[in-house]
Amino acid sequence: MNTLMARFPHRAVAAALSVLALTSATAAPAQEHPHATPSTAPVDIANPLVGTAPLDNQALLGNAPPPGEPTYTGMTTPGASLPQSATEAAPVNINADLSFATGVPVAYDYRRPTMFGFSGGGSTYGARGAPIVMPVVGDWTVPPDYMASYYDKATERASPGYYAVDLATFRTKAELTATQWTSLMRFTFPESHRSNVVLNLRRAGGEVEVVDDRTIRGIATAGRRDRDTDGPYFVAEFSRPFTAFGTFHAEVTAKGEGLGREDVKAGRRNVSGDYAGAYVTYDTKAGDQVVVRIAHGHSAAEAQQRLRAQDSDTDFDRAHVKARARWAELFDRVEVTGGTARQRMLFYSTLYHSFASPRMIARKGEHYTGADGRDQVADYDHYGPVPFWDTGRNQIVLLMLLEPQVVQDIMRSELDMARERGYMNTSFHGDHAVLLYDGAWRRGIPFDYAGAYTYLRKNATDPNGPRGYLAEYMKNGWISDIVPAENPSPPYAGGKAGAATTLEYAWDDHALADVAQRLGKTDDAQMFLRRAANYRNVFDPSVGFVRGRREDGQWIAPFDPGEPYYNFMMKEASGWSTLWLVPHDVQGLVGLLGGRDAFNAKLDAFFSTPYQPKGVCRDCTGLIGQYVQGNQPDQQAAYLYAWSGQPWKTQALVRRILAELYGSDASGYGFPGMDDQGSTSSWYVLSAMGFYPVDPSSPDYILGSPIFDRVRLRMGNGKVFEIVARNNSAQNLYIQSATLDGKPWTKPWLSHADIAKGARLVLTMGPQPNKAWGADPHDVPPSMSKGGS
Repeated sequence: MNTLMARFPHRAVAAALSVLALTSATAAPAQEHPHATPSTAPVDIANPLVGTAPLDNQALLGNAPPPGEPTYTGMTTPGASLPQSATEAAPVNINADLSFATGVPVAYDYRRPTMFGFSGGGSTYGARGAPIVMPVVGDWTVPPDYMASYYDKATERASPGYYAVDLATFRTKAELTATQWTSLMRFTFPESHRSNVVLNLRRAGGEVEVVDDRTIRGIATAGRRDRDTDGPYFVAEFSRPFTAFGTFHAEVTAKGEGLGREDVKAGRRNVSGDYAGAYVTYDTKAGDQVVVRIAHGHSAAEAQQRLRAQDSDTDFDRAHVKARARWAELFDRVEVTGGTARQRMLFYSTLYHSFASPRMIARKGEHYTGADGRDQVADYDHYGPVPFWDTGRNQIVLLMLLEPQVVQDIMRSELDMARERGYMNTSFHGDHAVLLYDGAWRRGIPFDYAGAYTYLRKNATDPNGPRGYLAEYMKNGWISDIVPAENPSPPYAGGKAGAATTLEYAWDDHALADVAQRLGKTDDAQMFLRRAANYRNVFDPSVGFVRGRREDGQWIAPFDPGEPYYNFMMKEASGWSTLWLVPHDVQGLVGLLGGRDAFNAKLDAFFSTPYQPKGVCRDCTGLIGQYVQGNQPDQQAAYLYAWSGQPWKTQALVRRILAELYGSDASGYGFPGMDDQGSTSSWYVLSAMGFYPVDPSSPDYILGSPIFDRVRLRMGNGKVFEIVARNNSAQNLYIQSATLDGKPWTKPWLSHADIAKGARLVLTMGPQPNKAWGADPHDVPPSMSKGGS
């Protein structure tokens, strides 16, 4: 028995799928062309193509991209999925097997004119998905060459749970939809004796087996359990028997052989190696359709089980209807009226992308493969890791508002993973899991917070844990940086990101202090509260910026706050951007900068100083002065005027960011930078509604300027939070006055307690700022420091 067959112990393949009823290749799409009049239903307004294009105004891009690289898009996918589903059926128009010019493996870019295939899952991030499936009429070639097809953008359709495109080269229509565990691909062929479906793994390869005349299965070599919630094993079933088949692989390790040697054999059932794959052939009449269903798993049994799961529908149209209904139910919780058609499209499209993570692993009662490789039955809905450095800043709060039960399951999943590995998950140069738990507790979401605290504390106190350079942080109160022998100016990008990491840890420590205090652990609370002030240790008052320090404590020189050092002192940001990364103590930062007037002058300069660095930061796009919307470190900065008595400037800036940095390109789909699994999208959703969680661990929402006349947010507890903007327009963007449940409201912020039982916030808008509204020092949002002390 070969290796692959041994990994699939259950040889019996379930009865063949019945052939799906044929429909016209030109059937009406689920999403109209973006220039047509859209339906008023939110699910029909949302367009997953949003985020797949870059901004195209160079003034908004600074000096990015570097020569030879494309401008960053949102790196989202227009493919078909369900909210937080474990798989996705997505188009692939970038040959990431050979390279990925942006430095990030991305499957799709709106600008690319040819299609390489379609991914049915196999990875929860970008272009790692495998296998790649491509319908090819006539000749085909072995990857990494591929037989790509030109496609006409006018035929491309995307809506929640559905994607379609006409492959002009092969006169074939491709449609995609998904269930919770399966990807469905429907190909409508022309008349041909050589209508092929080519299926292959990625460059790292693996093993592929043709089981019978309807089934192919395999396992990919590449994959990470902590990243891939769907798993490396796959099973693909075809709706009708193929008339011929074969397998192939491409040997690409030998140097000097171009693309490498190809090994293609008709009738062979098993193959392993680089790009291992199979091809099947049909004799088709015009309009004949083939549906391919693909499921993945961390074991052969799990992949097979998911293919047979109760909701893994074998009927493409029925699966599409169900997927649309799932998204419709979610979108209907947020009703917006007013604004322009473009704003409503961007709102529901970014809301769609906001549910890209975390991915579901198993529903309650379903089997799944645990981290120890054993089959288990889920006793609640299990989710994969939260990308805390990204979505932990905003998207997780959106989930708390809309789906608190899901947040409970996410927290439980993270706690169970911590029990397995000994530490809480974290990401990048911070910890940030505590932002989730503290924020949920302060919003009244029930949970075993004492159990979570054990691991949150361990993360923050064990130098062997996931917090890098923690021993140095605990000893000195700051993290130094490595100074290279050469001049440490861009494009140098190595280092410890010491200054930024110090700020991130201090933020986490403040949230930990709150959790400890709530649990009655007074000594811990005092310790973490002292550490929460460590951000001050990397603030250089001589220059008025956060700045890196050497091991001996001296400030690193030369230092230019306008340079995007990336990992040297800062993390994917400049000194200008990193300065504002003190969400837990904005009032303290006001004090460090010299009081309200000095703080406002500095913040004004941040949004007006031209971006003119020598080094290139490919992430630093979506610019307003030194502000970078395309990356996370300073995305809260526009809201900081709420602490300094000038919230009207927040109102103007938020409107500008929403208008200029989302969808302002020629396609209308452009993003200011990477979406990072829903982070950049969530910023738009929250800000468009009129508020933003500067510190997600707090229960507070800072008010901005809603672009809609009315927002009705049906929260997860069944209560409604309504925001009404009277006299609202593009010109009337300033708040003149406000009432909350009929009573005057002068604060430029709300607490979750103000809306938890349902609330109605009425804002009266006007064309000129009311500089008195929200300006009283007694009305500032809470902060660790009082009065800047």
